[in-house]
Amino acid sequence: MARSHPVDVHVGLRMRQRRALLGMSQTVLGNSVGLTFQQVQKYERGSNRMGSSRLYEFAKVLDVPVSYFFDEMPSTALAGRPMSGRGRKDGFGEAGTPFKQDKDPLIKRETLELVRAYYKIREGRVRKRIYETIKAVGAASHAEVLGRQKRRR
Repeated sequence: MARSHPVDVHVGLRMRQRRALLGMSQTVLGNSVGLTFQQVQKYERGSNRMGSSRLYEFAKVLDVPVSYFFDEMPSTALAGRPMSGRGRKDGFGEAGTPFKQDKDPLIKRETLELVRAYYKIREGRVRKRIYETIKAVGAASHAEVLGRQKRRR
């Protein structure tokens, strides 16, 4: 059974992030480019490889340059190739993708909802204050965790 190529997985992940950030459903995105939501799901999972014209269509609908889909791609993305009939037959390739999707806070729904809510705040000063507050709470929490870890040693 063929595995998804790490680059396809990354491109799909970036597509999903942007779609979710815009608050767009898979159905709406699919309809915009003449696809079903199931086809969009396959692209987002990286199980379907995307052609350049399709990538261009998604970029137009999601209002990003095509290069957006390749931004932040880990350098390990091309280290292993999936075994889909191409390449070496000696087992070269990674068992999974090089992405730790479950640990990446940028793909969590909570993060996307927080960003959307943040940008709904119209007053720039209020938004800046909230930003500074969150940074301060995060830094204090991080320092507290580090302090506990040092005491345990």
